Amino acid sequence: MYDTGQDTVSLSRRFGEAGRPCVLIVMGVSGCGKSTLAQLMAERMAWPLIEGDDLHPPANIARMSNGIPLTDMDRTPWLDLIAGRIQSWRDAGQCGIVTCSSLKRSYRRQIGGDSADVCFVYLKGSREDIMPRLYQRTGHFMPVAMLDSQFATLEEPDMHEEVVMVLDVNAPQEHLAERACAHLTQFSL
Repeated sequence: MYDTGQDTVSLSRRFGEAGRPCVLIVMGVSGCGKSTLAQLMAERMAWPLIEGDDLHPPANIARMSNGIPLTDMDRTPWLDLIAGRIQSWRDAGQCGIVTCSSLKRSYRRQIGGDSADVCFVYLKGSREDIMPRLYQRTGHFMPVAMLDSQFATLEEPDMHEEVVMVLDVNAPQEHLAERACAHLTQFSL
């Protein structure tokens, strides 16, 4: 549970070595708050935002809507599209934020290329933390029953090898956005 006395942000070793990233990928299982946090951060930083779910092909949305987990083959074109958007920003010298579950290390490599200027902002929480949020959410294609498959697929980011900022999903979203942006502004572009 969130405690105001504890820091809600953990930074990986590579985050500190990499300097300020120019692309943030807000990641985590369904219902962890990716869209809300990304929107708050994009507003604070005046960076463009892409909602990764909007890039899913209709077949993927249909599968997930019917409670069928995506396979790696299903995800590949979607991840390639996200990677292309990220690369366009990087080529143009622009910054941006993308929401994407990024559940496996291989997915994170595919979209970020292990680049030091791409940071994964991981909203970390347990099944018990996130399940109640899914029951309250409306208008999203991902059914509550899919949460277990998300956790089964999740490979948490490596705090030594990946550029990552881990946030406590139980903290208020405004607080998380404020703390995350504060860590990012410590670095100059």
